[in-house]
Amino acid sequence: MASLNLIKLPFYFLLLLSSLDLCVGSRKLASLVQPPPILLTYHKGDLLEGDLPLSILWYGKFTTAQKSIVSDFILSLSSQQQKGLTPTSPTVSQWWKTVGKYTQMAGKKQTHLLLSTQTSDEDYSLGKSLKRSQISELAAKASSKLSGVGVTLVLTDKDVAVEGFCMSSCGFHGSETGKKSAFVWVGNSETQCPGQCAWPFHQPIYGPQTPPLVGPNNDVGLDGMVINIAGLLAGTVTNPFGDGYFQGPKDAPIEIGSVCPGVYGKGAYPGYAGELLVDKSTGASYNAQGVNGKKYLVPAVFDLSTGSCSTLV
Repeated sequence: MASLNLIKLPFYFLLLLSSLDLCVGSRKLASLVQPPPILLTYHKGDLLEGDLPLSILWYGKFTTAQKSIVSDFILSLSSQQQKGLTPTSPTVSQWWKTVGKYTQMAGKKQTHLLLSTQTSDEDYSLGKSLKRSQISELAAKASSKLSGVGVTLVLTDKDVAVEGFCMSSCGFHGSETGKKSAFVWVGNSETQCPGQCAWPFHQPIYGPQTPPLVGPNNDVGLDGMVINIAGLLAGTVTNPFGDGYFQGPKDAPIEIGSVCPGVYGKGAYPGYAGELLVDKSTGASYNAQGVNGKKYLVPAVFDLSTGSCSTLV
């Protein structure tokens, strides 16, 4: 299983800042930081391509409004679903096209994630304290409704503790043994570790307590979940079974969704998300619009064609 460990942005950033003795307020100094070269290599394994059904398992008591934030994000990944949006505004589907370059460069079909079934487990069938292996169990139950290859999204609510959550990662993706299906898990960090897994919509737990940004959906936990879901879906498609695109060791890979931590707009540096769009009526920060009037903040991904972290704004 690949974890999106670097999604714990503030802590990662502050360690970097501490080691370099940089001032968070100084963009000039921060620009001197030279990141290591990025070498995302294709290891010739299977990728997820073509039209793929995506099922969601809601583990906990998510509200209807919260569910719509995520489901509309999944719908927004498809350009066919975004007719009528302002042509000049960046969209979620444009962001996903950068991810699609990976499958195309490997000679595969463009990947389209199509929202399929949604299942709710409001009774916490496995309890409120889960081991990582139990996430696989939940994914297997949800994916049984899918025919053939697909992706299952397991989302746990704010009152559910998952092994390693907040301590080592904000989510991870894996695959079912003996099947060509993949799953992604992300937890709602609203009450457990928003300073780690919902930044920049919450103050970091360490370092300078700069004011957090206003989330585009006015829900710290869910806006943070979308960031993690986006990065992990990108990693799932491009490295679903451990032999796709990644850098570093196979058991601890750096993937497309984690190679540009904390970058959401131009000029980003540790502790600063970058230049973002701001909704004039709500003051919310975002960098992509989606269906049904939704706005989102999606992470930068590494663009193979330009050799750099790609942002929409």
